[in-house]
Amino acid sequence: MVRRFRGESHHKVDAKGRVSIPASFRRVLEASDPNWREGDTPELVIVYGDHRRAYLEVYTVEAINEVDDKIAKLGRGTPQRKLLQRLYQGQSLPTSVDDTGRLVLPQKLREKIGLKNEAFFIAAGDTFQIWNPETYEQEELAKTEEWLDELPDDFDPLVYLDKAADEE
Repeated sequence: MVRRFRGESHHKVDAKGRVSIPASFRRVLEASDPNWREGDTPELVIVYGDHRRAYLEVYTVEAINEVDDKIAKLGRGTPQRKLLQRLYQGQSLPTSVDDTGRLVLPQKLREKIGLKNEAFFIAAGDTFQIWNPETYEQEELAKTEEWLDELPDDFDPLVYLDKAADEE
């Protein structure tokens, strides 16, 4: 059974870069780590990507394995494979949740996204994102609100699911 992340929340970041992961997110990380056992801490991979990415994307072990498998199917030496290897394998950090349910974000990653005293977590299916709260509001939330404002008031976004089913 594939578990999905749901919800959003704000969490304090201490001077050492430690931030608590929402409890429901930890349960998904545990369920999606094939090596996890009761009493262990789940593993995960933080993809920080290139200069255009203003957030950190946290992958479960199962989700990053799926990405790795798809990359491996591309022709060795092709520009597409090289790019994806760089973005998802090279510009990433394998790590784990600590015993207290926190994630330690290295200084390099905190600086990359401008993270100071608070982090914003938002679910994205089988991944979740960590943002500087101000950046999220200015960039992502503003884009979503602008997009929705262009639609009729009675528009139901669930119609996009029907279109996706038609494409299958």
